[in-house]
Amino acid sequence: MLKKDRVKETIKRLDVYYPGLDKCYLNYSTPYELLFATILSAQCTDDRVNMTTKQLFKRYKCLNDYANAPIEELEIAVKSTGFYRNKARHLKGSATMLIDEYDSILPSEIEKLILLPGVGRKTANVVRSHIFKIPSVVVDTHVKRISNRLGIAKSKDPVKIEFELMKALPKKNYIRYNQQVIAFGREICKSQNPKCEICFLRDVCQELKKKTKKIK
Repeated sequence: MLKKDRVKETIKRLDVYYPGLDKCYLNYSTPYELLFATILSAQCTDDRVNMTTKQLFKRYKCLNDYANAPIEELEIAVKSTGFYRNKARHLKGSATMLIDEYDSILPSEIEKLILLPGVGRKTANVVRSHIFKIPSVVVDTHVKRISNRLGIAKSKDPVKIEFELMKALPKKNYIRYNQQVIAFGREICKSQNPKCEICFLRDVCQELKKKTKKIK
């Protein structure tokens, strides 16, 4: 089966198993809250971030609250998400930059977003996808692992994978693919001990194909 046919079959099955799955797993009510939640999600589970931001967003109600908060206070507030010193500094720095440089309005351009402290292409694309509805490919650990296993991407570099997926996937699937693959990675294609025996993509999985050849 050619790669383009494998990709077509993959997204078709993902749509069947995870229909309409384009929601964001992080809780937020304003654009900058999603930005901050995504910054906190680095090396942390979405559930833990949502538990943390539930209190964080109640305490800090606007960008000025973050910009003016003592850094030690912010560190305590986000400590449960790990790497809290860097994350606290990123929240405070991003809030300050949004106020000073962007009139407290979150920009949609990726070139501007990645200038914010703690914001890389992954975080920027989450914001672009869910706030601005701009078709964007988000490469997290699940997308990186599974896209390589399926043979849709070949690189280990997240930025290169992003562009590989943009080339391989229909634009209408950019946002949905990320959410579907997260669900798929949590349920079946786990990092350790993937459940290949019950996987609905096993016949198009290139890594499984290579393993089977080695056994033979």
